[in-house]
Amino acid sequence: MRANSYPIMMEEDMENGRSYQERPRAFSTVRSKSSVPLAFRLLMRVNPRAVIILSLLVFSGVLYVGASTSPILVFVFCICTLSLFFSVYLTKWVLAKDEGPPEMSEISDAIRDGAEGFFRTQYGTISKMAFILAFVILGIYIFRTTTPQQEASGLGRATLAYITVASFLLGALCSGIAGFVGMWVSVRANVRVSSAARRSARESLQVWFSFLDALGICPSTIEFQIMSVSSKQIAVRAGGFSAIVVVCMAVFGVAILYSTFYVWLGVDSPGSMKVTDLPLLLVGYGFGASFVALFAQLGGGIYTKAADVGADLVGKVEQGIPEDDPRNPAVIADLVGDNVGDCAARGADLFESIAAEIISAMILGGTMAQRCKIEDPSGFILFPLVVHSFDLVVSSVGILSIRGTRDSGLISPIEDPMAIMQKGYSVTIMLAVLTFGVSTRWLLYTEQAPSAWLNFALCGLVGIITAYAFVWISKYYTDYKHEPVRLLALSSSTGHGTNIIAGVSLGMESTALPVLVISVAIISSYWLGQTSGLVDESGNPTGGLFGTAVATMGMLSTAGYVLTMDMFGPIADNAGGIVEMSQQHESVREITDVLDAVGNTTKATTKGFAIGSAALASFLLFSAYMDEVASFAQMPFKEVDIAVPEIFVGGLLGSMLIFLFSAWACSAVGKTAQEVVNEVRRQFIERPGIMDYKEKPDYGRCVAIVASASLREMIKPGALAIISPMAVGVVFRILGHSTGQPLLGAKVVASMLMFATVAGILMALFLNTAGGAWDNAKKYIETGALGGKGSESHKAAVTGDTVGDPFKDTAGPSLHVLIKMLATITLVMAPIFL
Repeated sequence: MRANSYPIMMEEDMENGRSYQERPRAFSTVRSKSSVPLAFRLLMRVNPRAVIILSLLVFSGVLYVGASTSPILVFVFCICTLSLFFSVYLTKWVLAKDEGPPEMSEISDAIRDGAEGFFRTQYGTISKMAFILAFVILGIYIFRTTTPQQEASGLGRATLAYITVASFLLGALCSGIAGFVGMWVSVRANVRVSSAARRSARESLQVWFSFLDALGICPSTIEFQIMSVSSKQIAVRAGGFSAIVVVCMAVFGVAILYSTFYVWLGVDSPGSMKVTDLPLLLVGYGFGASFVALFAQLGGGIYTKAADVGADLVGKVEQGIPEDDPRNPAVIADLVGDNVGDCAARGADLFESIAAEIISAMILGGTMAQRCKIEDPSGFILFPLVVHSFDLVVSSVGILSIRGTRDSGLISPIEDPMAIMQKGYSVTIMLAVLTFGVSTRWLLYTEQAPSAWLNFALCGLVGIITAYAFVWISKYYTDYKHEPVRLLALSSSTGHGTNIIAGVSLGMESTALPVLVISVAIISSYWLGQTSGLVDESGNPTGGLFGTAVATMGMLSTAGYVLTMDMFGPIADNAGGIVEMSQQHESVREITDVLDAVGNTTKATTKGFAIGSAALASFLLFSAYMDEVASFAQMPFKEVDIAVPEIFVGGLLGSMLIFLFSAWACSAVGKTAQEVVNEVRRQFIERPGIMDYKEKPDYGRCVAIVASASLREMIKPGALAIISPMAVGVVFRILGHSTGQPLLGAKVVASMLMFATVAGILMALFLNTAGGAWDNAKKYIETGALGGKGSESHKAAVTGDTVGDPFKDTAGPSLHVLIKMLATITLVMAPIFL
């Protein structure tokens, strides 16, 4: 619990929403236009009965297709549907909360306008690029070769091309919707969190006035602490809505594609495709999700951090005004960035993580079932969908387990909000262990190896423990209750340089434990799979890779709750901004500051979770890539020899790609932030009345600058990630054919993918942890430690936080997506490397 205190002020101040300095009321008319998108305005005009009837018809059709495929899919569709109803309940619960006084609602509406406007522009740009890439994929697949399995099933090149393109576009669409859902709820929950914090502060003041008056004590001489339980619960449930919808869409999308292809292609009927080969047709879905997530994370990350850096450098450092002060022209752009960079982009990120993991596990499950001659392979193929269906259930229970810990207005001990959220996570993990065991016994039991399901259940347990370890490690290195961040804060007392040195060293050190955890997880799950008793026709163990796939599923079996914790952060951050801009009493900001610090930690833990899952998922996709190349080339491809000069060069290029991509992402933030700094400085010079609240800043000008610059700057690093693996593969393919090495192009790309994954994991861990630690070191000093706000230590900590901003919210999260996108793009484009 944060140990911050302040003198009690008069209750009239709280009622009027003013701080004790009696500063003038902030500027009015911040909002400029309607925030309701056209699509929503059209939907609101539709008769509710027609919507219900249409939904029932669609659900009936989905159930029919699912029942025609497998009873397992009926179970998946039912769980997803119930989860969507639960998300509707969460939405109604959040939206029913009070929005607070008009000045709060006005600022929230301005944030909503900016976020939705940027979202429409950004995703309009992304959709155009997606359609161009879809035509490129169509051309490649029409002229590519086919595998013997595809020829035997009667699938022509044109059919495969259209299937892949349709999967790609559906994955891109669902990823975009996932991002929109994250942004939609955050811009509506922020004002409700700040309103709840205001109400809690007012009630606490009233209770303390009554208590102190009864004792005959003057209120101005007493210091105390308060915390809002309701505000935390609103932020959690708002994040839970987004998380449930994202996981539902990932599971629904893959399940509907799978069942549709199964029925349309007549899978397992004579002369048609085998069910074990069907998951390969879903690769385009994962590629589409990765493509949109990469540009969403890049554009949103550049937006949010450029605005944040620009606002802090001029407002906090040069002008000495508080964070999110209404006099800062860049403050609205900063608050908008929290929604488009953290909520929308993270929703798309986790969506593609889950989609990529499901598809890769389905491919490996089908391959293993085929090699082991399992009579009914549907259990091994559909197992990932069932695991994530249970994820929806256990995450929903975890979300509901977070309740108020004290009655409103009572004087009682305050529980740390981070501890409350960890209790919810513990509940989710315990339920995940139980449901995972049930899933393995139900779907992975086979007469050929009666005890194999138990080994795979243990693989899932390894993944769950790995997820918990990643969350704990990230919390240890980024929470100011632990030694690393406190030492980083202490280094700020000797200047800016020592703060930067300490932050960089902390980030580097933080890579060790996660790598050890990933290493143990991969080796132990592979060994458990190998000893499961499943063997091929020659008697060789074949369950090793599937064991790692099951461990990955175990790690992501609580993805819904982890995403909920992540969404908590930007919502709390926005709430603090609304409180500061509307000039509420200082006690209200105290509440939101505590929630904001907890949010910084939860965001850091989610990023650690995301990079861990990316490492395991990329390992699976790498194995699937090697199998696909061997199938197309009709040649064995089981190892990559880096002693071959060309292959070693491919590894160097992969490592270089990670550093160049990170450099361009950070540079984009720096360039855009320079434009923001110049604009904010110009407004302070040309409008001197801003500092005395006599002139209104031009918030819209900063929003426009950041939006246009971030869209422009996201193209270069995004294009690098997409074009480089294809270019390297084609160049070395030509070189290989001229030197009598037919698989050289595929092997060089494999080396590039392998080295990029390793370098990307380490770089992302370093960037995420260092940035989060710098941010919370600043928050720790702002609690009053080492001189508090305005001290030299605080100024040094602000510098470190400024350096860490593009690390943790632009380059670092984008690397999560880049690693998985490299794996999916090589899987989709494998034929052009041969």
